[in-house]
Amino acid sequence: MKSVSFGTAVLFALVSLSAHASDAPVKKSDGMLVDAKGMTVYTYDKDSAGKSACVAKCAENWPPVMATDAKAMGADYSIITRADGSKQLAHKGKPLYTFIKDKKPGDKTGDKVMDAWHVVTD
Repeated sequence: MKSVSFGTAVLFALVSLSAHASDAPVKKSDGMLVDAKGMTVYTYDKDSAGKSACVAKCAENWPPVMATDAKAMGADYSIITRADGSKQLAHKGKPLYTFIKDKKPGDKTGDKVMDAWHVVTD
């Protein structure tokens, strides 16, 4: 049996944690939620808790943040089932989306669109 040095074990653990963290559908960055690609995440005022009102053309412009497991992310996160049966991540009951016009990480062009879309800051 080959022994593993402490340094190698620590490095392996850090790489494993890093890989797991990057798999999360959203994370905090610069005071706001972003998806795994670093794109800004939004909520929509017309959604009700646990239900998305953004379907069809709306969902093309505001792609839902999809997810399969929210438990590991904490109590503020849950999964809702969209009308098409797909699973969408929600934060404090509100479904989460990105915006098609945001072209690079950090863009927030969707904030306050139609006074109904808002960057998630909590």
